[in-house]
Amino acid sequence: MKSNGSGQTGDLQKKQAYSKSANTKSAPANQKTNGSKGASSGNGLRGLFEDSIKDMYWAEKALVKAIPKMAKNACSEELVKILKKHLTVTEEQVNRLEDVFDILGKTARARKCEAMEGLIKEGESIMEETEEGLVRDAGIILAGQKIEHYEIATYGTLSAFATKLGEQKIAALFEQSLNEEKDADKALTSVTETSINLGTAEGEMAQEGVKENSQKIY
Repeated sequence: MKSNGSGQTGDLQKKQAYSKSANTKSAPANQKTNGSKGASSGNGLRGLFEDSIKDMYWAEKALVKAIPKMAKNACSEELVKILKKHLTVTEEQVNRLEDVFDILGKTARARKCEAMEGLIKEGESIMEETEEGLVRDAGIILAGQKIEHYEIATYGTLSAFATKLGEQKIAALFEQSLNEEKDADKALTSVTETSINLGTAEGEMAQEGVKENSQKIY
């Protein structure tokens, strides 16, 4: 009897030891799983929505620095005027995005927007590689409208996401920014149709004058 009791006690000790070992081994796995859940908590539409807002916050702040450089390199008075006006609008859009963060109860944080960085760098390259005047103005308009089209696409989608997520106030703010970007795009198109075309016509007329004079000389 004593021997059997000792055997039962031994079996119980073995079970307890095995159970303790199993719990110890499973702990890291549980911790890893919890960590993985924490890392993926931003997945889903809301996570994509909030990350995209961070992208646009970075993009607009980058444009606050880039637009003055474009205005400085532009020759057309109308183009300079449009760029300076849009700089003020862009600064307001930065503030609007900060309001969006407040509504979401989040700290305003920027996440590098690779797309906007590329568009800004492309604009800088155009300004460096073109001569001051008509062609450079055309290049600035080209770069500017690429930027506007990116922002139009992004703000339009963010507004739709906000509506889907029940964030009506945020959707209205993004609609406001969307309309501002559309207005800027139209303004740049207007410069292309007036100043740029007029300058091209003047250049062609000047070339024709040179040809006529050359024919008279010879």
